[in-house]
Amino acid sequence: MNKILKHGVVIADPVENMAALIATTMRGIGHRMVTEVTTPKDLLAVLNARSHSLIVIDDAMGPPDAIELVRQLRTDFDCPNRTTSVIMMSAAPDVDRIAAARDAGVSEFLKKPFSAADLQKRIASLDINPREFIEAPEYAGPDRRRRILTHGIEDQREET
Repeated sequence: MNKILKHGVVIADPVENMAALIATTMRGIGHRMVTEVTTPKDLLAVLNARSHSLIVIDDAMGPPDAIELVRQLRTDFDCPNRTTSVIMMSAAPDVDRIAAARDAGVSEFLKKPFSAADLQKRIASLDINPREFIEAPEYAGPDRRRRILTHGIEDQREET
């Protein structure tokens, strides 16, 4: 059984109708345990209550904004969702905002409007190609590297 189906999904969107629409889409593609929140306060309460398998957050959440919320999530050692996959969605993302989301620890990015197939593709990507959770002084989150490049030299990073 798909791990996301077992633990549930959190949808965080400041627009109640959009949160409901995305939750309906998630249910339509087979996810039964879907929690909708519309404020950062409610999101943090839900994330601190129990673990989930996926968080879908709109870039328009805030304050604090969505990127800061993800950064807080990734650095909170007491949060049961610290390593949970996060898909961030945005109606008008620019390259800098996408890079900032990636650097905060977002797993995938999805541009609105999107189809159920687009959302399902991002979820499948997380399941098929899970990325290791990285702990570094300036970053906590999924490995930002998406492909392996070979340069003819050994990996020189230190083991922790």
